[in-house]
Amino acid sequence: MHAPRTRVSRRPVHGVLLLDKPLGLSSNDALQKCKWLLRAEKAGHTGTLDPLATGVLPLCFGAATKFSQLHLDADKCYVAVARLGVKTSTGDAEGEVIAERPVQITAQQVAEVAQRFTGRIRQVPPMHSALKKDGRALYEYARAGIEVEREAREIEIYALAIECLPREGGMDLRLEVRCSKGTYIRTLGEDIGEALGCGAHLVSLRRTATGAFDLSQCVTLQALEAMDEDARLSVLLPVDSLLAGHEAVTLAADDAGRFLSGLRRRGSWKDNAQVAVYGQQPAALLGTAHVKAGELIPGRLLNPAEIEQILESET
Repeated sequence: MHAPRTRVSRRPVHGVLLLDKPLGLSSNDALQKCKWLLRAEKAGHTGTLDPLATGVLPLCFGAATKFSQLHLDADKCYVAVARLGVKTSTGDAEGEVIAERPVQITAQQVAEVAQRFTGRIRQVPPMHSALKKDGRALYEYARAGIEVEREAREIEIYALAIECLPREGGMDLRLEVRCSKGTYIRTLGEDIGEALGCGAHLVSLRRTATGAFDLSQCVTLQALEAMDEDARLSVLLPVDSLLAGHEAVTLAADDAGRFLSGLRRRGSWKDNAQVAVYGQQPAALLGTAHVKAGELIPGRLLNPAEIEQILESET
C-alpha cells in the first residue's frame, strides 16, 4: 500500500533560480523538483538541457515566466568532451555504437579544424532533438526508427578552443565553445570528428554560461534541498535579471497606471527594441516595451497583484 502523497501549499513566488542542473535529470524534472521545494504556483524554464548535460539552467517563477522566452535568444558557453573514433546513433553516450574508425590526427589538423568551425557555419539539427517537424519533435521520429529530412541552419561559433586529451586506447577532445542560440554541441562534436576523418560522439557536456548568467551564480539541487524556505527564496534573482541589456525607462504614477492598462505613452525616448519599464512610486518593474517614433509601446506586462507580491517580498 502506497503512503499518501504530501499536499504542498502553493504560494506566489517571483524570480529566477540559476540551477546547476545535475547529470541524468531532464530539465523539466529539475524544474518540477525546484517548484516543489519553493512551493511555487507557477514555473517555467528558458530552454532545455539534455539529461546527460549539466550546468547553467535558469528557472523562472511567477512573473519571471513572462520574460523567459527572451532568454532563448541568449548566447551560450559550453565545455564538452568528444570521444574520437566512435560514432553513436544519438551523437552522445546514450546511443548505440554505429561505427568505429582508427584515430590518426595531428596537432595541426586539430588547429585547422578549430579554425574551420569558428564563425558562421551551417549545421543540420540532430534527429535526437526537440526541434519539431510537422508538429512532432524529431526525437519522436527517431524513437520510431524514422529518419526525416532536416534543413541545415546557420549558426555562429564565436570562439572554439580544442584540446587533445590522450587516453588509454584512444583520444578525446575537450571543446570550449561560445556560440549563438540554436547550436547543437552534439552535432558540432560529430562534425569535428568527421572533419578529422574518424568520427566522434560526446561523452560529457556542461553549460557554463547563458547570456549574462554563469556557473558562479548557480546553486545545486543538493544545496537547495538542504536549505530552509527563507534561504531558498534568498537565492532567487529578481525578475528583471532576465532583462539585462534592456534600456530602463521610469514612469511617474499617472503614466505608469495607463501603461499597465496597455496604453502607449509619448515621450522624448529614442527608438529602442528592448525597454524595461519601471514605476517611480513605488519603484517596481511594470513590464517590457519598445520605443518607436517617441511612443512607448507595451510588450509583456506584470499585473497589479504580481507587482504587489514582489514589493511585499522585498520588505
